[in-house]
Amino acid sequence: MTTRNLDALFMPKAIALVGASNQEGSVGSILARNLLEGGFDGPILPINPRAEEVRSVRCFHSPAELPATPDLAVIATPPAVIPGLVADLGQRGCRAAVVITAGFDTKLKQDMLAAGRPHLMRIVGPNCLGFLSPVRGINASFSHLTPARGGLAFVTQSGAIATSIIDWAIGRGIGFSHLISLGDMSDVDFGDLLDFLALDQETRAILLYAETITEARKFMSAGRIAARTKPVIVVKGGRSRSGAAAAASHTGALAGADAVYEAAFRRAGMLRVGTLRELFDAAATLASGAQAAGDRLTILTNGGGLGVLAADALELAGGVLADLSSDTRTRLDNVLPRGWSHGNPVDILGDAQGDRYEAALNVLAEAPGSDALLVMNCPTGVADSLDAAKATARAKPKATRQSILGCWMGEASASSPRDFLSRSGIPNYETPDEAVRAFMQLAEYARNQRALFETPPASRSTVANRKEDARAIIAAVRQDGRTTLTEPEAKSVLSAYNVPIVPTHTVASVEAAARMADSIDGPVALKILSRDITHKSDVGGVHLNLSGAQATRHAAEDMLNRVEAAQPTARIDGFTVQAMVRRPHAQEVLLGAVVDATFGPCLMFGHGGTATEVIADRCIGLPPLSINLALDMIGRTRVSKLLAGYRDRKPADLNAVAGALVSLSELVVDIPEIAELDINPLLVDSEGVIALDARIIVGPPPSRADRLAIRPYPTELETQLQVETLSLRLRPIRPEDASGLADMARRTDPNDLRLRFHGGVSATGMPAVRLSQIDYDREMVFVAELNDGSICGVVRMIFDPDFSSAECAILVRTDIQRRTIGRSLLREALAYAKKRGARKVWGDILSENIRILDFARRLGAVVSHGPVGSRLSKAEFILN
Repeated sequence: MTTRNLDALFMPKAIALVGASNQEGSVGSILARNLLEGGFDGPILPINPRAEEVRSVRCFHSPAELPATPDLAVIATPPAVIPGLVADLGQRGCRAAVVITAGFDTKLKQDMLAAGRPHLMRIVGPNCLGFLSPVRGINASFSHLTPARGGLAFVTQSGAIATSIIDWAIGRGIGFSHLISLGDMSDVDFGDLLDFLALDQETRAILLYAETITEARKFMSAGRIAARTKPVIVVKGGRSRSGAAAAASHTGALAGADAVYEAAFRRAGMLRVGTLRELFDAAATLASGAQAAGDRLTILTNGGGLGVLAADALELAGGVLADLSSDTRTRLDNVLPRGWSHGNPVDILGDAQGDRYEAALNVLAEAPGSDALLVMNCPTGVADSLDAAKATARAKPKATRQSILGCWMGEASASSPRDFLSRSGIPNYETPDEAVRAFMQLAEYARNQRALFETPPASRSTVANRKEDARAIIAAVRQDGRTTLTEPEAKSVLSAYNVPIVPTHTVASVEAAARMADSIDGPVALKILSRDITHKSDVGGVHLNLSGAQATRHAAEDMLNRVEAAQPTARIDGFTVQAMVRRPHAQEVLLGAVVDATFGPCLMFGHGGTATEVIADRCIGLPPLSINLALDMIGRTRVSKLLAGYRDRKPADLNAVAGALVSLSELVVDIPEIAELDINPLLVDSEGVIALDARIIVGPPPSRADRLAIRPYPTELETQLQVETLSLRLRPIRPEDASGLADMARRTDPNDLRLRFHGGVSATGMPAVRLSQIDYDREMVFVAELNDGSICGVVRMIFDPDFSSAECAILVRTDIQRRTIGRSLLREALAYAKKRGARKVWGDILSENIRILDFARRLGAVVSHGPVGSRLSKAEFILN
């Protein structure tokens, strides 16, 4: 149901407390105290069948007796009676409930949900601390304290975490818009609240403490939408790798649950941090408006030791010191004493007063190649720390290309400068490692945000996948009762998806292997062929660099003996023989795929070879992948530094590696039977990539339609339209259409753009990248494409989280508006919305746009006008 009726939770007009009590120290008593003293400006209605008053407020014996309809009920009674209470409250008109009580078994929980379902009642909990909304004066919890009002929303699965955070935040003057304890998440979950809080004007940042995620696609869709509007910062508890030991592939062994969550948070544009302290530090940093486009930092300090510590922390965190250009050094020479450090960190010596700080900052603010400035100060007897802080604040307006962070060391003498920096909008920290951590969080946040809005290049290849060939191979394996493909079968599947492979010959006997080796020019690799052996090298099933028939014969005989001794029950189907690949400067990497229980298919890139689990250098990503997202995965590993080239090794063809990852992404999207997949090793060098070995494990296809956490491009929605004499290709938008949208805008009359976007949007200001980067599950944009490939019309729909309605907007290129393209686009949009379950589609239209208002009426819309003075009218289509 997502956000339906959540307004009753966040903005109730009346609240019922079921289980209110006068017994000192009881949960019911604490709830009554918190609700009645929280400042809520509506009625609080206690319910207790055995009490007449609670805290001097009249108490009612049942929901039926209530004098007013509560929007929200807070329930703290024994579990067995709660389903009946939920039914009674729903009958009374209550639309949301917070169930504090613990001790629910599965059946009782289902009974509770069933009781609320006919009334569309939303339920938070059970087994939760409760709900607090300081901006509404609501404390519907049994917390020992009430937090201050602020702009942070905190959503947590743990009540203990919630109370600890409240206590900690009060001591530091941190306020909240809302604080929600989810408990067992029987109904309301993270996805629901992300959807609501994304549009909540009282919330400037969303903080999450998560242990498990349910309904991955809903979470990802809601998270990606929320992260586009405000910072979403998350701490993940329970970093378990359980289940990895049972995996049959390298990918399965490495893809622990925590790594998958990391990938999901990153893909959703969220910032993940390690601790609760970091959660609030990051929120404060991002709320300050500080930004860092990359990981290059310039450090300015009056103490050399501080600079060294900061530089150490930066390198350990994966950041780099920005290079000072010769021009920057010359300009610093002109304003600093001769003894300055002449490098980064920029040490301006311990006697630096504010004027020296300001002079250095004026230079560094304009220095190229830096993403942020860290200004540090240690107290000395010959300089004023507050004076240095004031100088830093004066320099802030000049640092237009990079943000300034502060680090004032000490306690007694640092308090006043830190307060001044905070009032000046400069985030500041007590130690160098905290400051560097904040900078790296800014860099990571920017990187994740870019992934939300990145515009991938057009398709890397015009060669179509042979998906039917791959499906036929996998179907034959399953028909044979097997779960593991042989190496030749696995390579054939990869070849069908355009992954370069080494030609592999299958033979049935030792003598056949010898003859095959003799026919190949150069050394060969000999491998055992068995449907029962997953890791061939572990049982002596691989021999390399064999020259000629005799060496191959001896190796094959020896291999049979070794395999029989190591795995006597394995069925031997023969051998594979392939030419040795001579690429002396190639790097071995691993590409893989595995199915996560929560997020579905996941992809992996990392360091390859037989020691891949030991090295454990990998990055997880979620399909579907673009080239840019694949390149980002590669860049997050240590092996990427080797691929960049060193000594006599040329840089590897990273686009070829990324292309192979995209191919795997397409493979797991197309073929749901794939459970695990390895390409190990994939050889990579400046000439490209080639897969030497592959392993694929299959199983029955999952029954869930939303097995992918992110809905891929919906090819099935592509169609041809005939509009008068014009033949159009109608299809969902793709990220690479951003340039096409910009071209369409340039060919559209500026007044048409103004009427469409309700303001002064020019062709250059049209949000083409945002329009082309959509979540196909919750949004849809259809483009009408002419035969020349240009876009002549666009229709966009954004669905409510419960898919009951959708907002719609249309733009048609000015030079072809006389044709009935707009009508055709709207009809297709209405048909799609109806298919998704929407009951109505609506759009805002400028009241001056008489032509479009008449157009909407002719197509069956009900048009309503806003209040007097409003510029907007609303057109609404009811879908039967």
